[in-house]
This record gives sequence, structure tokens and C-alpha cells, in this order.
Amino acid sequence: MKHLLKSKYFIILLITLFISGISFFVINQFIVMPWENFEMPKIENPRLVVKKNERKLQVFDGEKLVKTYDMVLGFSPVGDKEKESDGRTPEGDFYIFTKNDQSKFYLSLGVSYPSIEDAERGLKENLISQEEHDAILQAVKDKQMPPQNTKLGGEIYIHGGGIVKDWTWGCVALRNEEMKEVFDAVEVGTSIKIEP
Repeated sequence: MKHLLKSKYFIILLITLFISGISFFVINQFIVMPWENFEMPKIENPRLVVKKNERKLQVFDGEKLVKTYDMVLGFSPVGDKEKESDGRTPEGDFYIFTKNDQSKFYLSLGVSYPSIEDAERGLKENLISQEEHDAILQAVKDKQMPPQNTKLGGEIYIHGGGIVKDWTWGCVALRNEEMKEVFDAVEVGTSIKIEP
């Protein structure tokens, strides 16, 4: 009888530890734990780097790495974005063209996709017209928002919403608390490099 009671307590202990571990993991996907948080210093020359394979977003001040965040991508994360609705996150050099404090996903930073390279590829593959190609080139030259509704796709943002799994349509998602830090650290025009 004593052995049976001990095994029941052991099983209950194991179940409790398992549920606690799962709960901690799930909560950590949405909430920043105290030991992960430090105040972002004022950044004079911000730039962002996204490392897709590592699921990391890095904030630099010039050449100095200031902070690294966990993040998730589009639901089809491998490879460069090629067309609308492919679920891929684009790769290449971009800039932030807008800051949106009324985002459906907490806060968001608009990424200047499609780029000149995307426009060249899109024209060559007959995905976009010459007029759309020229509009993309002009927008990039002027550091404005490129056309967002071509067959190349668009509306690529860095936004909140959590990091449970790759769930976006091609955007980069962070935990809301961390999105606030990044949002406050960068300005329109900030460069962003998205690497494989």
C-alpha cells in the first residue's frame, strides 16, 4: 500500500511538472520574462538584421549589436518571397517605410518590399507590368512605400502577435513587449537586412 501511495505522488508530481513546463513555454511566447528584459538604450544610428534560419531579429546602433530578439516568420519560411500569398518572408536589403501604432497586430513597421531586385525579377517573369516596375523603382529611389498590391505581394511588416510558431503571411512577428522596444528604437528610413 505504501509503495502504491508513493507511486501516485510521483505520478502527480511528474504531471504537475509537465503542465508547469508547458505553461511556462506557452506564456513565454507572449510575455517577456524579467531576466530577458533590459531597457533599450537610445540608438543614434539604428539598423535591423533579420536572420531567418536562426529566427532572430537584431537591433544595431551603427555596427554595435544592441539587442537580439526571438521572432517568427511566414507560414512557409524557407526561401525568398516570390509572389503574393506564398507565405514567405522576403530576403534582401530594405528600409522601414512606415510606423503604424494602430496595427491589427499591436504595433508594426512597414518593410519596403518589393525591392528593385524583386521588381526586375517580376518584370522578367511577367508578374508585373512595366508601369508597376517603374513605380516600385521610383518608390525605392524616394524611400517611400513601394506598390503593395502587385502579383509580387506586399504588406510585409515587423509586428507583434507572439512567437509560438511561424504563422504570418510573410511578416516578421515578435512578442508585443519586444515589438514596443523595436518600434520605439527605429525611425522611418531605418535600414533592414533580411538574411536566409
